[in-house]
Amino acid sequence: MRVYVPTTLAALAQAHPDGALEQSAAYAVTPALREWYVSDDLEELEYAALVRAAQSSLRLLAADPGAPRRRVVVALDVADGGVQPFPGDEYQDQASLGRVVLAGPVRLAKAAAVHADAADQEVLQDVTAAVGAIAAADAGDTDAQFSVDGAEDHELLWFATQEIPGLLGPA
Repeated sequence: MRVYVPTTLAALAQAHPDGALEQSAAYAVTPALREWYVSDDLEELEYAALVRAAQSSLRLLAADPGAPRRRVVVALDVADGGVQPFPGDEYQDQASLGRVVLAGPVRLAKAAAVHADAADQEVLQDVTAAVGAIAAADAGDTDAQFSVDGAEDHELLWFATQEIPGLLGPA
């Protein structure tokens, strides 16, 4: 099963030397996500899980004011037994659709790729605004949701795992 693990550049930098990211929350194509999207296109559903992980990365950035303002998502394949449904999976709000819990740490050597925001000024400004607005957007503020959507307008870039050291360099 492909899972998308939200993180930050700061957490990725801390995990990189040891090769393991201590993160239990992830996003995947779950029955609830399939039902919400009413789609059988696995690629489309995986993209939806990636977008939710990127939005969760905004929440992690909001909790870490010192982290560079770039969303980061680690994509990896895990055995079905390595993923548990998120408690309360029978009903989730739209933002948490596809949320799962990983059984153990994320081994970076097993990652398929890392997705991250570009380091250009426009993206950084939009992500910074989204970080400041994510809590209000989660509470239903439509103006704040507009700021979050501004960050989501920027596609995450794809990085091979061998490119992690370069990604962690100066932004």
